[in-house]
Amino acid sequence: MTFTNRQLLLKSRPEGLVQSDNFELREQATPELKDGQALVRVLYLSMDPTNRVWMSDVPQYMPPVAIGEVMRGIGIGRVVASRAKHYAVGDLVQGLVGWQDYALLDEGAMGYWVKLPAHPPVGLPTLLGACGFSGITAYYGLTEIAPVQAGETLVVSAAAGSVGSIAGQIGKLRGARVVGIAGGADKCRHLVNDLGFDAAVDYKADDFKQQLAAATPDGVHVNFENVGGPVMRAVLSRMVNGGRVALCGLIANYAGGAKPSDDYSVIIVKRLTVRGFLAFDCRDQQRAVQDLVGWVLSGQIKAGETVADGLENAPQVLNRLFDGSHTGKLVLRVANDV
Repeated sequence: MTFTNRQLLLKSRPEGLVQSDNFELREQATPELKDGQALVRVLYLSMDPTNRVWMSDVPQYMPPVAIGEVMRGIGIGRVVASRAKHYAVGDLVQGLVGWQDYALLDEGAMGYWVKLPAHPPVGLPTLLGACGFSGITAYYGLTEIAPVQAGETLVVSAAAGSVGSIAGQIGKLRGARVVGIAGGADKCRHLVNDLGFDAAVDYKADDFKQQLAAATPDGVHVNFENVGGPVMRAVLSRMVNGGRVALCGLIANYAGGAKPSDDYSVIIVKRLTVRGFLAFDCRDQQRAVQDLVGWVLSGQIKAGETVADGLENAPQVLNRLFDGSHTGKLVLRVANDV
């Protein structure tokens, strides 16, 4: 059985925000399966800042997506046909499905695929967000990379986003005073009123630095950094001697063409420990997911998603990561689960 597969191929490398004409929408029949292969119907795609990085021809932790290739993307889907030993029709899987309707899973090739419970205890968008790589990133960053302790002050940038919102709530579970940085009064109220942060600071406000100082009277012990640029510099200036930085991302530099600041002398002056990391490095992802699912089901962590629709809309939806028009995890629904 074959299906018509729509695929978004990278046609040119974006400058700044992603444009529709950076991609070609191609339709072709799915291939006949060989032994060891399965065909996966893509249901949801994770919209992540790393998608924008993968489009750029710069040194990175994975090879850049080549011109003419299907755009790389993490997602969840169900197996609709199989000649693979370990995957049956109906299995729910997560992996690098790509920006397309159907993905080919090959047991004999290197690739990241995880079989999920057929009927998971949380929704599929949550499995890509709070209980997926977003949650794992937050968990790993605050338990191994820069463990935060009870009584310390934790500052989280991009705190209303998929990773930041979970990082702040994990910080509260660990007994820290948590200060979130977000854009706009509505998001700041959401952090305090809905997610339980101790304080929130609006980076768009003229008195941002004064707000940050008032919210961190004892300085900052741990900075969970997602943004970079002026926001990161402001937080570093508030850090205590011996403070720790979990450097998760530099989203301010991904789409705007900005360069990372060359003035990080405060790292030396305050003897800070700065450690970059990726969720893929987490050695015990199973334990992380078990803890995250437990916290979500018990209500100790509130998961939130912004769900957009339509594979053809992927480029425009991705830009919502950079204009602030979403909260929580941003996911793209490609097809309804059946």
